[in-house]
Amino acid sequence: MSASPPHLTVPGNWEACVAAEHAALQSFVALLEEEQRTLLSGNPDSLIDLADTKTRQVEQLTRLAEQRRTLQPASPASHDDRTLRLWADIRQMAGRAEQLNRTNGELIQVKLRHNQQALNVLHQAANNAGLYGPDGQQNLSMGGRNLGRV
Repeated sequence: MSASPPHLTVPGNWEACVAAEHAALQSFVALLEEEQRTLLSGNPDSLIDLADTKTRQVEQLTRLAEQRRTLQPASPASHDDRTLRLWADIRQMAGRAEQLNRTNGELIQVKLRHNQQALNVLHQAANNAGLYGPDGQQNLSMGGRNLGRV
């Protein structure tokens, strides 16, 4: 399981906020990739921990995005080249995160359908088992005809 990103305080200027959001989004994309590997591995035990981490990271990204919008200067000309590159990376990573999250959601839906089908088969088998009747006698129904009866 990936480590949670370090707690990032919300920076007070736009450039620092973009840099913090970039780092947080990198961590989030890595977490989504780990979630996908876990879903594909067939060993979903760590998914609950991943979901908790994912929730915390989404909350952090939301705070950073809100702060960035509040601090964003009116003129893009006032941004330095590094910040503009970080912003372009953020937009690209956000697209990647969206695609990963959608794919992971589809994988979860497939697993849920498979589990529901397996439960349905087990329920049907349990309902049809009927090994003992209401009189306590073994009920070995073989299907359409009763053999051994005159």
